[in-house]
This record gives sequence, structure tokens and C-alpha cells, in this order.
Amino acid sequence: MNSSNDDTTHFGYRTVGRNDKADMVHSVFDSVASRYDLMNDLMSAGLHRLWKRYTIDQAAVKPGNVVLDLAGGTGDLAREFSRKVGKDGHVILADINAAMLQQGRRRLIDAGISGNVTIARVDAQKLPFEDGTFDCIAMAFGLRNVTDKDAALASMFRALKPGGKAMILEFSEPSKAVKPAYDLYSFKVLPALGKLVAGDPDSYQYLAESIRMHPNQETLKAMMESAGFERCRFRNLAAGIVALHTGYRI
Repeated sequence: MNSSNDDTTHFGYRTVGRNDKADMVHSVFDSVASRYDLMNDLMSAGLHRLWKRYTIDQAAVKPGNVVLDLAGGTGDLAREFSRKVGKDGHVILADINAAMLQQGRRRLIDAGISGNVTIARVDAQKLPFEDGTFDCIAMAFGLRNVTDKDAALASMFRALKPGGKAMILEFSEPSKAVKPAYDLYSFKVLPALGKLVAGDPDSYQYLAESIRMHPNQETLKAMMESAGFERCRFRNLAAGIVALHTGYRI
């Protein structure tokens, strides 16, 4: 959630100026972009691919749909969405970080996908799209890095068509049974992997901390409802380590 002080927010466990956070997050993802997918596989033992596949299946997009993969980074979701919407549909792979989008563009080209995908550098808090543009907006592991989450949710709601669906896949609050082991992994193993594989333990320390500062399942559901979404619900995955939230613009 946003800090009660309008001039400050959280960067992991640190309190920083709201105007500074975006540059600090940029720095993190500039640093990890080239190894982002490898690190995701190592960090989650490949489970992030199953979580994203579940999200795509639940999205149930159809041929001809227009889809926004927001904070889409290296394009995992955009690649699959492009196949589902077909030649009459369109997917926008959007991220605020240029280095991540470069990786996404490369991977889409390698997969032979180009005709129905556009790449756009955007700020989730101020989406530059007309009202009612998208049938579906998906955001996987990106919302926790946004400074003003309420603004991002409101922007997503505005950009959806009536009847459109928003899907937010994000790390969340795990069950008490797994929390001790999860904390040990997050704050000991994860930075060590970051140092070994990416030469950057600090960025992965931030990622672990940013997960803990992110709203839990019920709080995010309430935030979506406050933004105007209806029929909001969430599904816990991996004992709540990850949750998929959905909501509709009716």
C-alpha cells in the first residue's frame, strides 16, 4: 500500500521519496533484465511458468480480442496471448522499463511473432490508451513495483471495455505453514542466487522485500473494488505464495 505520507513510499523496506522510487526500480530491472528469465526459473524452480500458464488459461481470451500485457517485461504472456487472439486480434506488450522490453522484443522475434503484437513503453499509473480499449488486461509480477497502486488500478479499469477482465498475478501472503521456510529462502537463498547467477544480490534482496510490502490478498481485492472492479476474487497458488486476482468492468 502507499505510504500515509504523500511524499514518501516504500522501496523494499526502505522509505524513499515518491519521485525517486521509479528511478530506483528502473535501476533494479536494468540490472536484471538479461538474466531475468533464468533467475525466475531458478527462484521458482520453474513454477512461474505454470502460474503464468494458469493465468493465460483463466483469461480465456478469444480470437479477435485486444489484450494488454502490462508490465509484461520479457513477453511470456504476450507470446501466448498473441496465439490465442489470432490475426484478427491484437496484443500490446507494455512495460515502463526499456531494457526489459528489449528482451521481450528479442524473444517475440525468436518465437516468430510480430504481426499482431505491439511493444509500448508505458507507465501503469497513466496508461496512454483510450477508455474501453481492451478486452483483457493482465499484469504478472509487476504491480508490487508500482509507486501508486491505486492509480494503476484506476487506469486499468478505465482502459478496459465494459465486460472486460483484469488479471493480476502477484506474490502474496503465504500460509503460516510455509512462511518460515519461505522467509528463509527469500532472504538467504534468493540474494545468494542473485549474486551467483546475476552478480547482483542487492536487486534480489529488493525483490524479496518488495513482496513483503505488497498488499495481501484481501487488501488487494478491496483495492480493486475501490477502483470500480466488480466480481473481484482471488485464487491462491502455491499455498498463497502467489495469488491471481481477477475483476471485471461491468
